[in-house]
Amino acid sequence: MAGPGDNTRNANKAVGNSDVLKRSVSVCVRSIAGDHEMEVAFSKDRPSLVGNRARLPEPSRKPTAEEISVIRGMGDSMALKLACHDTVVHSRLAPASKPARDIYDAVEQARVEAIGSRNMEGVAANIGAMLEDKYRRANMQTVESREDAPLSEAVAMLVREKLTGQAVPKSAESLVALWRDWIEEKAGVDLSGLVKELDDQNAFARAVRRMLSAMQMAEDIEDESDEPDAETPDEDQEPQAEESEDDGSEQETGGEDAQAEDAERSDDEPEEGENDVSDAAADDDGEELDEENETPGESRRPENPFDQAARDIDYKVYTRAFDETVGAEELCDEEELERLRAYLDKQLASLSGIVGRLANRLQRRLMAQQNRSWDFDLEEGYLDPARLSRIIMDPMQPLSYKMEKDTRFRDTVVTLVLDNSGSMRGRPITVAATCADILARTLERCGVSVEILGFTTRAWKGGQSREQWLKGGKIAAPGRLNDLRHIIYKSADAPYRRSRRNLGLMMREGLLKENIDGEALLWAHQRLMARAEQRKILMMISDGAPVDDSTLSVNPGNYLEQHLRSVIDLIERRSPVELLAIGIGHDVTRYYQRAVTIVDAEELAGAMTEQLASLFEEQSAGASKVRQRA
Repeated sequence: MAGPGDNTRNANKAVGNSDVLKRSVSVCVRSIAGDHEMEVAFSKDRPSLVGNRARLPEPSRKPTAEEISVIRGMGDSMALKLACHDTVVHSRLAPASKPARDIYDAVEQARVEAIGSRNMEGVAANIGAMLEDKYRRANMQTVESREDAPLSEAVAMLVREKLTGQAVPKSAESLVALWRDWIEEKAGVDLSGLVKELDDQNAFARAVRRMLSAMQMAEDIEDESDEPDAETPDEDQEPQAEESEDDGSEQETGGEDAQAEDAERSDDEPEEGENDVSDAAADDDGEELDEENETPGESRRPENPFDQAARDIDYKVYTRAFDETVGAEELCDEEELERLRAYLDKQLASLSGIVGRLANRLQRRLMAQQNRSWDFDLEEGYLDPARLSRIIMDPMQPLSYKMEKDTRFRDTVVTLVLDNSGSMRGRPITVAATCADILARTLERCGVSVEILGFTTRAWKGGQSREQWLKGGKIAAPGRLNDLRHIIYKSADAPYRRSRRNLGLMMREGLLKENIDGEALLWAHQRLMARAEQRKILMMISDGAPVDDSTLSVNPGNYLEQHLRSVIDLIERRSPVELLAIGIGHDVTRYYQRAVTIVDAEELAGAMTEQLASLFEEQSAGASKVRQRA
């Protein structure tokens, strides 16, 4: 019979065994990573790897052999990533679209795990146990349609199979079976070619990009490298706008059959899917402009070559019937708007110090350029002593006078376009709203008109547009398949004091959804072109490539990205609007000639003020050169 002392000894033994496991796992992780300063912690929180700090699951008091293998597998996976992965190379060669990026990241993780599995049998067993547990917990063994089977995971398992020769984990067999034929048909050759590039991350990443290109998920990396450098564009050679890869064939996704049954199109229902974007754009652009005539400065302008070029881009919209362009005050009542603004003001308290200092610096730099100057060779005014020498040389020359004048900026309007997508939720959207708020005040003091716009969609997964498409027979390659929501937080003619409340709307739960950047950029550009100011500046602030699951599920994976590239090319090459962009945690320099990428949303204020100040300083420098030549 066991006494109390025996129970205590058993408990101490269990705790001791747990400590021994933690120590041994920690030593192995540091050894594989090649970093003896690496921190390894155990917690009930989600496992993660940040820098050289790894967090692994807390083992139970009496861990089973399977649990130990899973914990060791997670540790081995993290250690291999530290040892065999270069984040700079990975980021530089990463595709822009989210579906392609998911595959790219998953395949790179499969590569580093394969390196360890091929060299160490114990690591191979541990990682195999970890993957088995991962897919079992996600219920991947029960998936029956591609809609429920992540393509990125299927590709990663096929890559692992090719690289290591090990079978797919049993819990992932159903997942891989749903996608295997499609992947091998699209990219079988590229998949096999990954094996020889296993130890060279740069070559491996480029091979993955070729594979994604074959799957119509992203451009080949060689195609992107041919683009002119963002900082030193080749003015002699004008690159053509990239054409969309939409060849009329629907990309296989397999998830549509599970969402809704096929329905026959009724006789009296218009066939919305057959409307080409050029026809729809012509009609809807006129409607939008007519609606906006009530706002000063928004009168309709005559047709110009840019508008026609925008319609010629190979891009379709299934229907515009459910799109909306609304003022922020129309999306919620006054009481809620006041409450949201009060919440934003609380957030401003922690940010207003640094952002306010940057705004004051911007204001000083702008005001410093509004120097006093002189008009010369006048018939009256102050006698110009610098011209007296002409009278000595030729007494018949008349006296020359000068008058002092104020030099002002040319009439300028700045439009800030804020990404209102779900990925901006939390700190990024708060910082973006704060910076827009303070910059609007700063620029208004300097006599610069400011417009603040936002873009998102009305619904997740397509909204009413998708429902109509499903009822209409699900035609192939329908083009954009979601309901746009474009928001006017502050028009260029509205004073800041009347619009400040509207910026609080960005704090509203449920507002942020999908982002279709190309059409938002065209919309903002169209509004700018309707302005009377001489100088027009358009600043895009986004945290990623355009993403709309509904559209990308029935079109090529880079459909929205291609449209964005074409729109940017049109504006930069053919429009008088000066375009610049700021990417939050996302490299936008591959799209825009004038762009900056920031890692943390906290850097946004500095990036916005510096970019705007540099634009105005360039103008001032150009004006000085003109005066000197004169």
